Amino acid sequence: MVESYTIHPVGVVRKKSDTAWIEIFSPYREAMMGLEDFSHIQVFYWFHENDTIALRRILRVHPRNNPANPLTGVFATHSPKRPNLIGLTCCRTTAIEEDRIMIDSIDARDGSPVIDIKCFIPDAQLPADVRVPGWVLPLK
Repeated sequence: MVESYTIHPVGVVRKKSDTAWIEIFSPYREAMMGLEDFSHIQVFYWFHENDTIALRRILRVHPRNNPANPLTGVFATHSPKRPNLIGLTCCRTTAIEEDRIMIDSIDARDGSPVIDIKCFIPDAQLPADVRVPGWVLPLK
């Protein structure tokens, strides 16, 4: 088994006032072809401001950084404190430009390295038996 992997960013998150976009680096711009046909994308990014050995060792957190929520393993949360600092979010695209994917919003910080993007293809039917803990509700 391989013990480590190398990931190269394909772009960077940019946020200014009410505007958000993903700036795609030159070598990866051809990968944007066809993206204009999708309304949403899945953005994988790196929690670059949390990249310390100490934060990577945190395996249990209070979800949403709220001490009223039960102590929970990071795999059962969206916490940026985790062994591998990969973030995932779904964004609505508003425009595709030469080197930019304009989006309505993103929960990543300005300057976050984007490690991959995938078009969002919804499942034909959501599972009927989905369950979530009480601290997740109400859903947005």
